[in-house]
Amino acid sequence: MRVLATGAAGFIGSNYVRKLLSGAYPSMRDVQVTVLDKLTYAGNLDNLASVRSHPGLTFVQGDICDAALLAEVLPGHDAVVNLAAETHVDRSIDASAEFVRTNVMGTQVLLEAVRAAGVPRMVHVSTDEVYGSVDEGSWTEDSPLQPNSPYAAAKAGGDLLVRAFARTHGLDVSITRCSNNYGPYQYPEKVVPLFVTNLLEGGTVPLYGDGRNIRDWLHVDDHCRGIQLVLDKGLPGQVYNIGGGEELTNRQLTELLLEACGAGPERVRMVADRTGHDRRYSLDDSRLRALGYAPEVPFREGLEQTVAWYRDNPQWWRPLRRTVPPVRH
Repeated sequence: MRVLATGAAGFIGSNYVRKLLSGAYPSMRDVQVTVLDKLTYAGNLDNLASVRSHPGLTFVQGDICDAALLAEVLPGHDAVVNLAAETHVDRSIDASAEFVRTNVMGTQVLLEAVRAAGVPRMVHVSTDEVYGSVDEGSWTEDSPLQPNSPYAAAKAGGDLLVRAFARTHGLDVSITRCSNNYGPYQYPEKVVPLFVTNLLEGGTVPLYGDGRNIRDWLHVDDHCRGIQLVLDKGLPGQVYNIGGGEELTNRQLTELLLEACGAGPERVRMVADRTGHDRRYSLDDSRLRALGYAPEVPFREGLEQTVAWYRDNPQWWRPLRRTVPPVRH
């Protein structure tokens, strides 16, 4: 089995590749993995350090918008898992062009290349943010797409292209939409590593608005197991939500991180709310659960392990903090 994983020097993709090559997924014994990554600010070869010498890994530095490169790399692969994306909402508010380029145009170029190369199977990794905000209940895969940030809109555009290629060209491609991820190796612009590294260095943490925005939290290991399950059993053109089942307000999350880092409430700095900030995300992932999915990492345990990882690996995150943009006020 040969798998091309795009964007897999990033947080989620590198976790997926490390799991693939460690034999964590029984359907992927003796897998050969090609990682294609542009190595932008969030792509980091250190994320793949533990498997760089693995005989099953090939790394190619490149852009999914590069049609000629894809035409060279793709032939002979049995599956593609597309994890390449620009993902930070704040960055998309300040400058959306790169989000449209990578998340929309990059997806289109990749889909065309997959079709031309005759790759039998593809999974496109997306986000719950394409649904917008939900006051009560949970989104199903049939909920309308109502994105509220340029990031989410660009991801929704990519999702619609995937749907169109499945319908028009008969591509065997499925979409996954996950809730908020956390875990080791997450670039420190996202809330969990940003707050943890700030606290570990004696700083404060910026809490948006009234702190009552609600997110569902999913450990990256569980997310990657969900991706693999969809690769193995997902239907062409079908969407699968992947949830963690742990809904918390941002204030509740902050309190847990303060506790885990041995810090007090005086370390919280209230800041003006993000423009267009979605109030609540919530996923109904019963479609994936019908295939056998259930999150395995208890949230409190996973969060404590994540904090411990950042505490034990400052050599990984300290150089990256210089590239983290300031929180928007």
